[in-house]
Amino acid sequence: MVLLGIMPIFTFALGTWQLKRLKWKINLIDELEEKLQLQPLYLPSNVNLSVIPEFVFRKVLIKGRYDHAHTMLLSPRVREGVHGVHVVTPLIRDNGTTVLIDRGFVSNDFVSSINSEEENGEVEVLGMLRTSQARNTFTPDNNPEKGEWYWTDVEKMAETAGGKAANVQPVFIEQILEGHAGDANTKLSKGIPVGRAPTIDLRNAHLSYVITWYSLSAFTALMFFRVFLNKRMSPGRRMPRFN
Repeated sequence: MVLLGIMPIFTFALGTWQLKRLKWKINLIDELEEKLQLQPLYLPSNVNLSVIPEFVFRKVLIKGRYDHAHTMLLSPRVREGVHGVHVVTPLIRDNGTTVLIDRGFVSNDFVSSINSEEENGEVEVLGMLRTSQARNTFTPDNNPEKGEWYWTDVEKMAETAGGKAANVQPVFIEQILEGHAGDANTKLSKGIPVGRAPTIDLRNAHLSYVITWYSLSAFTALMFFRVFLNKRMSPGRRMPRFN
């Protein structure tokens, strides 16, 4: 009875906490959507790393030349049912600093020929500032020595590209796809990296958690009252007499 009495209160509290989390996540997504609609910023020469979290999903423009010798492949990745990788290449800027560019998706059919279509001249990249990817329990460890990357570890990737000695900043930019679906398909068919759409990809499952915990609270409360009423209505036992 004590356990049944505690469960409705405990699960109701969890549901209320998830409701607050839902409101927070909705406000966060709205804030990021507003940032995404702002005009692109030109990335400064030396990026203040401490303020990057405040500019996540903010569009930026940057010019430079790709350092193809330090290209890294994030795998496995899937785009519209096609399996492939994301191509991450350091971009050397005119001032000598270097940042990391996720140039986008390439199917497995073109992985072996990625470097054959190198862009050797100066390029201008429109992208979004991002931070290291949250890693779950099932994601394997990255193995930079073997060139195996499974999740975005910006600090480690910057070190692999040369680190402070080569003036590589741990700044990660996801290139944005400019154009329509036809342009993306043309690039895919030629093995050219396809950038991402300028959208917010934050997972928001708090509503399902709210429904789950409140439903469990109602169910356990009903169980408690049924057990309580059954005990009240059952005849009491008489103690035996000893004469």
